[in-house]
Amino acid sequence: MTAAIAVIDGKWKTALLWLLESGPRRPGELRRQLPGLTEKVLTQALREMEADGLVHREVHEGLPLKTVYSLTAFGRDLSEALAPIDDWGHRRLAKLTEAVRSPAPSPASP
Repeated sequence: MTAAIAVIDGKWKTALLWLLESGPRRPGELRRQLPGLTEKVLTQALREMEADGLVHREVHEGLPLKTVYSLTAFGRDLSEALAPIDDWGHRRLAKLTEAVRSPAPSPASP
């Protein structure tokens, strides 16, 4: 478990995995889809994910250079492994939303 958590540790890596699951993306696209993610942090996260074998970085020649990131087979495996956790998270949010909509009855006054 520790080895798996070390690969996805950080605020943005799982979100990046989900975005890349639907296909290759340029860094600017990823930043636009994740408000609050800075260019520096995005670059750092993508480099770490590339070093861990989760993403592939491809640079297309031309002016300007075009960099595209995509999931590797290993990255797709991890994304599939995280799907049950995603399902659990959705159930948790639904439960929390239900609790807010129908608060527990207050105790009767004596």
